Amino acid sequence: MRIAVLGAGAIGAYAGAALHRGGADVHLIARGAHLEALRADGVRVLSPRGDFTARPHATSDPAEVGPVDYIFLGLKAQHYADAGAMLRPLMGPATAVVAAQNGIPWWYFHGVGGPLADRRVETVDPGGSVSRAIPVERAIGCVVYAATEIAGPGVIRHMEGTRFSIGEPTGEVSDRCRAFSEAMIAGGLKCPIEPDIREDVWVKLMGNITFNPLSALTRSTMAQICGDRSTRALARAMMTETLEVAARLGIRPGISIERRLAGAERAGDHRTSTLHDVERGRPMELDVILTAVVELADLTGAEVPTLRSVDAVARLLNQRLIDGTAAPAAAAAASPAAAHAGAGTPAA
Repeated sequence: MRIAVLGAGAIGAYAGAALHRGGADVHLIARGAHLEALRADGVRVLSPRGDFTARPHATSDPAEVGPVDYIFLGLKAQHYADAGAMLRPLMGPATAVVAAQNGIPWWYFHGVGGPLADRRVETVDPGGSVSRAIPVERAIGCVVYAATEIAGPGVIRHMEGTRFSIGEPTGEVSDRCRAFSEAMIAGGLKCPIEPDIREDVWVKLMGNITFNPLSALTRSTMAQICGDRSTRALARAMMTETLEVAARLGIRPGISIERRLAGAERAGDHRTSTLHDVERGRPMELDVILTAVVELADLTGAEVPTLRSVDAVARLLNQRLIDGTAAPAAAAAASPAAAHAGAGTPAA
């Protein structure tokens, strides 16, 4: 099995190292000092489950790899529309794209029946730009329940969680999902095939939609947000509105708000990937995590005043980050680059 990891950062390199350890023919696509370290020393994984080193092929040029069976997409969702040129050399007639993204995916309404069949979520697929780069029929949904960070070039620190839930947007248990799941399991990861991957999307989104923007706006950890009475109430209100949107789309995640808040508290000083981005003056992964849910609220008639308010102030901050007029926080200098599974995500 040939697998290319496009975006071999914290999550991508961790998954790629595990797949290589399990016997897959893995190709990491990266750049800069991280790529040079991967070429020289492989991927060094530091984990409470046991450290290991894997030495898959690493390159900056997808044409050097050629068509593969699977592309594991480790990019942030805001980069998907621009990834077409990198994806094309990797695409064969049956190549599947395992999209390990946060938030609402561009394929969300693919394969559903009724009046919403194949509807485009404009916020995450503006003008169909992502669907042109990654046709929805190639997509395998993937929800990541692992927390990792780049400790240094070529070095991935794995903190907790090994579950990568996958599923077809159409709901079938396909041969391509079975084969990919087996490869992940061979590498020591959990990779259940979910009959409705959308439920996992909303379970994780309950934490992302709440703690990612709030942590960035307040420069606070999840435990700090939960420990303050006012921001805890704000987090609860955001989760309540999120579940209302999900319910109107036929999804009722099997996890309570209090359990999600308790999971966030247990994370302690966990700093979300969004907070890390803001500290470095980088734009937030906001559209798919928050703004898209406001769009879905408009579509379904759900009332989401709290989400709208947080979205408004977060979008203003994001525009300043895009314009380069928001100064990075001083904490960034001492904090490693990170790409975590998601705020308050129960590890598995």
